Amino acid sequence: MNRNDYIKKRRYLSYKLIEAREKAGLSQKQVAESKIVSQTELSKIENGSRRVDFLILIELAKIYNQPITFFIPDHDNEK
Repeated sequence: MNRNDYIKKRRYLSYKLIEAREKAGLSQKQVAESKIVSQTELSKIENGSRRVDFLILIELAKIYNQPITFFIPDHDNEK
């Protein structure tokens, strides 16, 4: 994967994390109260300045009530 594709996919993931959290009606503070990530870490993940560990992504998907495929670019989530 070239750098440009990597950056696009990372931005996509950040966007989808914010979208999922907002759809769930949660603030960053409320998510941080789950003890999965701190509010600071979540903010950095959402703005793309920090990578998200896959295990943390799985836990966030559960909190947001989304399938893990929701966060994968080019994946048909309607199947």
